[in-house]
Order: sequence, then C-alpha cells, then structure tokens
Amino acid sequence: MKKIILILFSAIYMMSSCDVVSKKSDISENTNDALNLVSYAENFEIYPLEIGYKLVIKYLSSQNEYYLLSDTVSIPNNLTDKTIIRTPVKSAVAFSSTQWSVFQKLGEIDKVKGILESNYTKNEDILELVARGKITDVGMSTNVNAEKLINLHPDLILYTPYSGVDFSHLGRLSGATMLSFPDYLESHPLGRAEWMKVVGLLCGKEEVTNKWFDDIVRRYESLSDKCSKIEDKPTVFSDLPFENQWYVPGGKSYIAKIFADAGGDYIWKDNESTGSLHIDAESVLLKAQQADFWRVINSYDTPFTYERLEKENELYPLFKAFEEKQLLVCDVRETGYFEKSQYEPDILLADFIYHFHPELLTNEWENYTPKYFKRLVK
Repeated sequence: MKKIILILFSAIYMMSSCDVVSKKSDISENTNDALNLVSYAENFEIYPLEIGYKLVIKYLSSQNEYYLLSDTVSIPNNLTDKTIIRTPVKSAVAFSSTQWSVFQKLGEIDKVKGILESNYTKNEDILELVARGKITDVGMSTNVNAEKLINLHPDLILYTPYSGVDFSHLGRLSGATMLSFPDYLESHPLGRAEWMKVVGLLCGKEEVTNKWFDDIVRRYESLSDKCSKIEDKPTVFSDLPFENQWYVPGGKSYIAKIFADAGGDYIWKDNESTGSLHIDAESVLLKAQQADFWRVINSYDTPFTYERLEKENELYPLFKAFEEKQLLVCDVRETGYFEKSQYEPDILLADFIYHFHPELLTNEWENYTPKYFKRLVK
C-alpha cells in the first residue's frame, strides 16, 4: 500500500513539475547598448537572452522586434504576445540573393524553398535546385506570385523593404512570419557584411557566422590600415549615365567608403548622401574629366569594350580614364557580384587596392588577382 501511495505521489510531483516548465516564468530583457552583439551595422541589433536572442530590425523610422528561441524551449509568459521565430528555421522564402547566399554558404540552402528572380543569377547550384523543383521562383520583387508562395507553406519570409511597397499581405495569406531585411541601407562595407549574423541566428549557426565575420573584419581592417597613410591618392568616379542622368554614389555611400579605404580620392567625397546623386552628364564631365579611374558595373549580354562605349556616348572618350584605358569593370553576372560581394568586402577592397596601390598587397595578399573589378583593356 505504501508503495502505491509513493508511486502516486511521484506521478503527481512529476506532472506538477512539467506544468512549471510549460508555463515558464518571465525572462529578463536587457537591451543595454553594451550588450548589443552587432559592431558595424546600424539597422539591426542582437541581444542575448537566457534562452535565445532578441533581434531588432530597423527600417527608416520604424523598428520590428523578433525573439529567436530554440524549438526545444517553452515560450516565457512575458513573450507570448511577441513575434517568436523558432530556430533553427525549417523553411523560408528569401527575396534577395544576399539572403539566400548566406544559407548556401552555411550549407543550409535546403531550408530555402522559394526565391525571387532566379533568371538573374548564374549560380549553378541554385539554378539546378530551381530546375529540379527544390526551390520555387515566386516572381519579381515588384510582382510576387502570392499563390506560389502560399503553396510553399514557409515558416519565414525574408523580404527587402522599400518605401511605398507593402508585403504584409503575404504574411497574412501564408501564415509565415515576415522578417524585414534592409541590409542595403548600410553604408559601411562591414555593416553590410554583418547581416550574415541574422541568417546565422536563424539557422542556429551563430558561432560559424561570428567566426566568418571576424575573419572578414581582420582582413578588411588590415588592408585599410595599410592605405590610411597614403598621400598620393588617385582620383576615381563611378557608373554610367541613364537617359542623360548620372546616378553616382553619394560621398557617404557604401562604395565611397571602399574607395576611401583603398586609398582612392572619390570625386564626390564631400557629398553627405549615403544614397545616389542624380547629376546631368555634362556636370559629371566637368568634375570627373581628369579623374584617374572610372568604376563601372556591367550587366550586358554582349562584349563590353571601349569601342562599344564610344558608340554609345560621344562624351565618354573625353574622360581621361577612358583615354588611358583605366576603366575598372565588374561583370555582375559572371562574378555573382550582387550575391557574393556584400559578404566579401575585404575582397572588394583588395580589388581596388590592386589598381590604386598594388605595392601594398603583401603577405597573404601577395600575387593577388582581382575577383570583381578588372581593368578593361580592349
């Protein structure tokens, strides 16, 4: 009889103990800036919790908070009304190549069920997954196919927010959590690269991404330190006009920072904009005609040559950089520039140092060959 009573008592104790676990008490949150695990990015913050992380995503004047908790822990009472993301995520749709490329780098691409605009990538692994139906192309950034997306039943949708574009209906229709990913707003090259940490948290591989990022920081800062005391800086300007308007990077933009860190003298360095400036072609000619280098992004399907450029615009041969064949050109399709370069700012920096100050590429950078930007010779 005593044995039966003891068994019943033990069972009751275990049941009540389980109830305590399932109704876990509140957890404390401390969002003191000193605890923020983000070093360079300005548009997201990460705070460690007792059982996971708090992720704060900022976009313009608004911000969203997400609580990333392992799927093995119970949700604390004071977080029941918060946006919870269980990690590691099981399925996601990634709107941008800067999102899915990190999943791929981490060996977690099987979690990505849908992407946008696969026709713009030359990544053979991604194209094969799309061809086999493992990844679904759900349309364009301006026209997402809601039916295809809903049929994927994703747990999470990583989207790129733009002013005037509302994607919230996709979350309501699919039941997925919408995670804003405004990485493109970062003006510091290491700030953009740091967004890898967000995907690392989602995949439960934060230690891997932290190590990856720390290695990038070490290489980038080592290179920029070498250029910091350069006095003889070559002048540089950027891009090609569109309909007689030149969209040049602002003086505080991402590419302007890379130019400066590579020991270059950017023509519009004194401008305070982090975005693009709209300048008429004649004004660009007046300011940049004697610039030493001209950086150009190329996405043409046909050969990109000086002869072709001269036929396109009679102003081009008037630039010193054109005449002396000092165009630094990146073929975005062949190099995967928009997919990879954000997470290789050290490589981008080395590319420009190679052209501006090749003598500084020593030790681990000795015998370096540019990956993204190469001098156009024909």
